[in-house]
Amino acid sequence: MKYLFLLLSTITFAQQTQFVDFKSVLGKIAVNPIEKTVFGDVDYDFEVLKSIDTIKIDAQNMEFSDLKLNGKPINFSNTQKQLQIIFPFKKGKNSLTFHYLAKPKQTMYFIGSETNDNLQIWTQGQGKYTSYWFPSFDDVNEKVVFNLNIVFNKDYQVISNGVLKINSELNGFSVWQYQMQKPMSSYLLMLAIGKFEKQIQKSNSRIPLEMYYEQKDKSKFEPTYRYTKLLFDFLEKEIGVKYPWEIYKQAPVSDFLYAGMENTSATLFSTRYVVDSTGFEDRNYTNVNAHELAHQWFGNLITAESGKQHWLQEGFATYYALLAEKEIYGEDYFYSKLYESAQQLKFASRTDTIPVLNAKASSLTFYQKGAWALHVLHEAIGNKAFKKAVKCYLKKHSFKTVNTQNFFAEIKKVSHYDLNSFSKVWLETTVFNTQQVNVLLNKNKFIQVLFEVEKLKNKPLSEKEDFFAKIVQSDVYFSVKEAIVNQLKPEKIEDKSTLLSLALETKNIQVRQAVAVTLNEIPESFRAQYETLLDDKSYQTQEIALYNLWNNFPEQRARYLDKSKVWIGFSDYNLRTLWLSLALSTPNYSINKEQLVEELINYSSANYEAIIRQDALEKLLAFNIINDGVLENLVKATTHHMWQFSKFGRDNIRKLLKNATMRVSFERILLNLNESEQFQLNRLLKE
Repeated sequence: MKYLFLLLSTITFAQQTQFVDFKSVLGKIAVNPIEKTVFGDVDYDFEVLKSIDTIKIDAQNMEFSDLKLNGKPINFSNTQKQLQIIFPFKKGKNSLTFHYLAKPKQTMYFIGSETNDNLQIWTQGQGKYTSYWFPSFDDVNEKVVFNLNIVFNKDYQVISNGVLKINSELNGFSVWQYQMQKPMSSYLLMLAIGKFEKQIQKSNSRIPLEMYYEQKDKSKFEPTYRYTKLLFDFLEKEIGVKYPWEIYKQAPVSDFLYAGMENTSATLFSTRYVVDSTGFEDRNYTNVNAHELAHQWFGNLITAESGKQHWLQEGFATYYALLAEKEIYGEDYFYSKLYESAQQLKFASRTDTIPVLNAKASSLTFYQKGAWALHVLHEAIGNKAFKKAVKCYLKKHSFKTVNTQNFFAEIKKVSHYDLNSFSKVWLETTVFNTQQVNVLLNKNKFIQVLFEVEKLKNKPLSEKEDFFAKIVQSDVYFSVKEAIVNQLKPEKIEDKSTLLSLALETKNIQVRQAVAVTLNEIPESFRAQYETLLDDKSYQTQEIALYNLWNNFPEQRARYLDKSKVWIGFSDYNLRTLWLSLALSTPNYSINKEQLVEELINYSSANYEAIIRQDALEKLLAFNIINDGVLENLVKATTHHMWQFSKFGRDNIRKLLKNATMRVSFERILLNLNESEQFQLNRLLKE
């Protein structure tokens, strides 16, 4: 789940897999965090199926030496994109050994440093190519059994695919020997290094579930990994095929590119999902957890043969994650999420011209429309037939690549459903079949009420007020009440205050948050009720309420700031950075303004993750708190590996450069920057 798609297989590799079958590889590697390099010895076993004169291994910008084929030196060519072994290969088994050195430009990321005791190293293969850090195969159709021995500082934890067979110490270093039993595509190879601790649970089927965390987050372990075992046990039972690997690991890593990534047997996910019980209400790992776990079957056990077939991974993972969440949160939750994605797809279909069966389809299409297609199919052929087809599909194609017709072949065995029409509507066109969707949604009673509420959108409030009051006070699922609050947004406060009061009285966090969001202008008559939002067990609600109250009632600012001065919020310090910016913008509030400025600027520095840095920079710029330190941190953003953050840096520098004084300031700080930062700033100065 990375919101990028598998790339199309190249013609070269489509041909090579017909001639050569790479069976297994042992990589004995070391990672140097100072030089940001990875190097070591690689031993590939492969079988030549048909005579061929050149064998190719993808390898981006690497150096090679000591190449041997079956123990004898062999000539090779290094194109800087591929290692090519030129030899009149005949049918039979072979081994290839060599030494390599790589300085990855992408795919392997070095975060923090050993000096600051915040070093993390992690990889992201999908969409980025594992061949930047390990000589491997960019073609998903070449599946290999990967085994890695990794040498690193013994004070760190090293995580890779498969089972840890040996962990031995040598001269202050540790050697971590990881072993896989079954083949996988190269993009699923992973490595993560950090100062992690772990807790282990076992699934009902006795699979070890290793859950990693940093020592500072020990108190957040339970809410972060809440429901993990339940999700695992449910999916294994629901899918009907035993979990295909020997172990399952999960670890949160800093500045991760996506929400999560389902490397074989070892998921990495963003630290934004490391939460306490309050944070769990707004930003929990449950959906990502279920989605990445479902990929262990749909993506890892069987892999889409090309980008065109990507829905077979993302659509399935999205749908099965939703089924798993239904087990936890109930049927109303399940239907509310289906309704939510249906609304998104309905809106997108007006402009989206790319269908599901296309490598260039959007994430929304692959994930949500793919999931909806499966729900339509599931409902049409029935639960028993659907489960049987999925089970047979997985078992028949285990450890292989698949296409849509492989899945359809199993559906045909259990049903006479018209798959041609289904495919045309759901996979081959961008039309969103709202009529069919609404019929399926209407099976749920809460959705029926929601539709009634939506029909009243353009009616005067006087005609629907009593009905709304009745619904808000009922025990109907909270999404309906949220919809009512959202409908009230354009109404005058005097007309809607009674309904808003009733919404606040529900005590439901999401409904109350809807009130916080929709009411930006707060009259004095509603102040006391709105202030109760500051005490909600929701960091998101507290952030919205604090800002809106501070903005609406200048005479009360000191009181609000006193109440919230020890708030921190999520792990991204959302409440703390807001408090600092508000305190600095409140005249006569603090006698330590320099100290507060220093703290806020520190959050914008490279000592913190990109999400924290960007949030702090946004607030510094919004409240016009700008000095050389802020400008330097803005330039540092432009060199970050997360494109969203680097773009944020560039865009804001461009805005500031329109001011002549700011241009002088940027020119002044040039000498304080490193080479890559100077390059980025100079480029912007010359625009």
